[in-house]
Amino acid sequence: MIRLFKVKEKQRELAENANGGAPTKKQSPGELRLHKDISELNLPKSCAITFPNGKDNLMNFEVSIRPDEGYYFGGTFLFSFQVSPVYPHEAPKVYHPNIDLEGNVCLNILREDWKPVLNINTIIYGLYHLFTEPNYEDPLNHEAAAVLRDNPKMFESNVRRAMSGGYVGQTFFPRCV
Repeated sequence: MIRLFKVKEKQRELAENANGGAPTKKQSPGELRLHKDISELNLPKSCAITFPNGKDNLMNFEVSIRPDEGYYFGGTFLFSFQVSPVYPHEAPKVYHPNIDLEGNVCLNILREDWKPVLNINTIIYGLYHLFTEPNYEDPLNHEAAAVLRDNPKMFESNVRRAMSGGYVGQTFFPRCV
């Protein structure tokens, strides 16, 4: 029985090749789900998605967020996504150089609260929300969280200094405005 399926698959491949079609690469379930997620994206106007390696490599892409309100208004923030072939059973890896010094993003749905029913759109909205309403209750940077909680004006000043390309404490931040 199994050989019958292999014969039929081989016949289909031969027919496709005979018709001038290039042999098609079989997509993983993660690639299929990611293709669906991307086709259904409904991004805010301040977010954009790009594929630096071309549309043939959906598993690695970038999202830019330009907050239109809040402390980070006017900045442009770039996130690199690396999606596993077992997506959606594993959350994508999202990297950003300005979230913590190692590029980690403090977003609960990328960690313990990830569920396969979530999608790329949910992650992008979550990232956008980090900029428009920062949360000091679940921080990666505890020092910044304390400043936000105890002195919001100083936090705003620190954000402006960092976004302009400057030092906050001992850490230098590249310009993003």
